[in-house]
Amino acid sequence: MTSTTNENIKIPALPAWRVILAMVGFRTWYWVVDFFSVLLFRAAWQLAPALILKVFFDLLSGQAPAGVNLWTVIGMVAASYLMRVTGELGFFYADVPLFADDDTLLRKNLLRHILRRPGASPLPDSPGEAISRFRNDVNEIPLFVIWINDILVGLMVIIVSIGMMASISLVVTLISLLPVILVGFIANAASSRIERYRRASRQATGKVTGFIGEFFGAVQAVKVAGAEHNVIRRFDDLNEARRNVSLKERLFDTILDALYRNTSSLGTGVILILVGQAMRSGTFTVGDLSLFVYLLTSVSDLTTFAGMIVARYKQLSVSVERMYRLMEGAPLEALVEPSPINLSGPLPLVFYPTRKDADHLETLDATGLTYHFPGSSNGIEEINLRLKRGALTVVTGRVGSGKTTLLRVLLGLLPKESGDIRWNGLPVRNPADFFTPPRCAYTAQVPRLFSATLKDNILLGLARGDAEIRQALRQAVMERDLEELENGLDTMVGARGVKLSGGQAQRTAAARMFIRDAELLVFDDLSSALDVETERVLWERIVEGKQVGKYTGTQVNTALSTCLPDTCLAAPSLPATVLAVSHRRPVLRRADHIIVLKNGRVEAEGALDELLESCEEMQQLWQQESTPEPNGER
Repeated sequence: MTSTTNENIKIPALPAWRVILAMVGFRTWYWVVDFFSVLLFRAAWQLAPALILKVFFDLLSGQAPAGVNLWTVIGMVAASYLMRVTGELGFFYADVPLFADDDTLLRKNLLRHILRRPGASPLPDSPGEAISRFRNDVNEIPLFVIWINDILVGLMVIIVSIGMMASISLVVTLISLLPVILVGFIANAASSRIERYRRASRQATGKVTGFIGEFFGAVQAVKVAGAEHNVIRRFDDLNEARRNVSLKERLFDTILDALYRNTSSLGTGVILILVGQAMRSGTFTVGDLSLFVYLLTSVSDLTTFAGMIVARYKQLSVSVERMYRLMEGAPLEALVEPSPINLSGPLPLVFYPTRKDADHLETLDATGLTYHFPGSSNGIEEINLRLKRGALTVVTGRVGSGKTTLLRVLLGLLPKESGDIRWNGLPVRNPADFFTPPRCAYTAQVPRLFSATLKDNILLGLARGDAEIRQALRQAVMERDLEELENGLDTMVGARGVKLSGGQAQRTAAARMFIRDAELLVFDDLSSALDVETERVLWERIVEGKQVGKYTGTQVNTALSTCLPDTCLAAPSLPATVLAVSHRRPVLRRADHIIVLKNGRVEAEGALDELLESCEEMQQLWQQESTPEPNGER
């Protein structure tokens, strides 16, 4: 089985039956308990009543065997009731954890492999469709795992039912089962259409969900453009398409279901026609007729259920394909890989890596970094750079020159095509896993904030006190903003930080970097949304913090112990190295080294004064930069 991201790319995926078996094996004990619970419940619901009715009607008609009386019927009813109650208790014990654990494992594995993707690589489909797969497609699998027991027990019930009917009359049994067999063939023939309708329905649902997610993320742009009516019209069109395919799927399922359920009526009619003469002659009792009718109804119901299961299996295959599409590039067993599931008790502790001697940065070298966007010649080629401890290195260039791409490839957020990265001379095999705190902290051009408090957005689970948070906010020039926020550190920033200004969001992300005390700070156009004065103070504090990092721990502690709280700009262990993308003059003036990019290649590099004399590209960039200096210079 394969799923496709487009017509030319095939993504391997496990067959649906292997996914189901893996989920059965993940919680085998609960599955076994559920099996015996289903066995007891169906025996009490579909077999015992048939026997009770036969004994009761034979007792009324005087055709019951010797020794059978009313107490026999009462005892059978009591036994049936106990079996049913025991089965239901088994469901309560086994079904909830079986469903919840399998559901959680699948979502955990999906999320794990999505997070292993290069950070800047887009998902194969929209975030809305990804949510649809986490919500709808995942639920199909544990539900089917539970249904397997219904299938197995249902097959046993059918066999026992046919055996009970055949012991009374083999000919009547075979003829009455013909409609059931016919419906089974029809269900099998319809399976391909079932799969087609389900696939179209899920795709239409994913488009609607994806559109909603995109709309919520672009409300301001829609309002500025005055496009509300067009957006609503597009939403209506998507919903209408979804309604049409969903209606076809539901109508087809309903037709099949009606066909299944009318099978028992056809069988009952056949029985009445066949046994009329036998009942008059006394060879076929009223109790036999009641047993036949009840069991045939049960067999028909089970056939209905079996037909539904066949249809759901086809639909399940579509769900598995969609999940593997979301996990493109993951190993075949990735979706069902067992791992601990903790749904009760205290949450597991989160451990953050501690700084080691090898994490201390002296030099970072990158040679020959190359990356092109898929299907395009755009990207970067043969980029070399060297970062030294204590240096502020600035990457600059025109829009589209490859600045952000360079940072993302260096940090592993995009997969490099070629090139070599070395930390203190040692090769970095997996940049995405390596460039994390305490080695590196990164702020993107558009920082990601969550609908949580300011404090939680800075910490993201990190164990730090309020004093350390305030120190990080001070270095990010957020101390005055913090005083103006209604609830201080506990202020809710809204979805994606919507309650903060663009500059506040950038500085919040910067504070999130500072508090992690990383060796290397990487900024992508950090000050693009800041006013001139705030930008000046921010870079002064970053540069002064960088200078602090040049000293030994003893020197820093001594310096900080003698300074006033209002003048201490950096914690003792602030990083010593900064890599920034910027075209702003305040940053370029403070840079120790500047790299000028043009069309994805290094055009020139060196100190600002040297580049302004020798590099035409740098001269043009400097003239285009309209940000005035605090003293009025440009």
